[in-house]
Amino acid sequence: MPSEISANALAWPTVQALRKLGGSGNIAEIDAKVVELSDFTEAQLAEMMPNGRLTKINYYLAWARTNLKRISLADNSSRAVWTLTAHGLTVSETECHRLLREARQQRRQARRNPDSPGGAEPAEIGPDSEDEPDGGEWKTLVLDRLKAMSPGAFERLAQRILREAGFRNVEVMGQSGDGGIDGVGTYRLSLVSFPVYFQCKRYQGSVSAGSVRDFRGAMAGRGEKGLLITTGTFTQAAQAEATRDGAAPVELVSGESLCDLLKEYEIGIRITKREVEDIEVVPAYFDQFEN
Repeated sequence: MPSEISANALAWPTVQALRKLGGSGNIAEIDAKVVELSDFTEAQLAEMMPNGRLTKINYYLAWARTNLKRISLADNSSRAVWTLTAHGLTVSETECHRLLREARQQRRQARRNPDSPGGAEPAEIGPDSEDEPDGGEWKTLVLDRLKAMSPGAFERLAQRILREAGFRNVEVMGQSGDGGIDGVGTYRLSLVSFPVYFQCKRYQGSVSAGSVRDFRGAMAGRGEKGLLITTGTFTQAAQAEATRDGAAPVELVSGESLCDLLKEYEIGIRITKREVEDIEVVPAYFDQFEN
């Protein structure tokens, strides 16, 4: 597996990852499998894009999927599940790279000759653009606003999200928080209910495995379910630590997932239904948590 980070370099590893996953997978599964099969360093895995929203690897993996779709080796559903096509299941590495080169040459030719038969090439689409009709720009706006919130305001926003998600008796501990625990809520599953402790981290970069361990340590003797919410991302080591055998599980909510939750519950997000979904961020909404 190559250690280079670029869309074309990651295309074939993405095909291999999807094959290992049985031919289909969601974005998180695919990204994790590519990293598992690769030889990336910790520094490469933690490197962020300039907008601070995605790691460099996650960004170019998104472009790799988009490029595989362009050459009909993969396709995606409305629920962001990616699947190899019949051709993708059998294509060789050599043919995959050839198809990518030819597609890139055709795009360059179309840009140089917009009056050629077939007309100009359609506007460039962003990675995973069918999952995010506006290219995900709204998520950058949301995360910038969340990072500007005070710690207390961010905790109260998390409280609101958990309530919308069905948690009961959600309490923000604030200054009384112990060992990094910012709050607790009760989640009911059928006839059983249990406390879930949460911690909020307004991060620009990636949350490490050490942070997951520290949070789990703070939960010791209190409960066995934890929720770690961040505006950043989680390193691969942190993701592995969160699900380590024999340890209390910690659910991880990255900045990307946090934006999706805000959209799902329409918290600070106004959605206008048209033929294409129009997503508008309402920055002033978040001011109410600054008490």
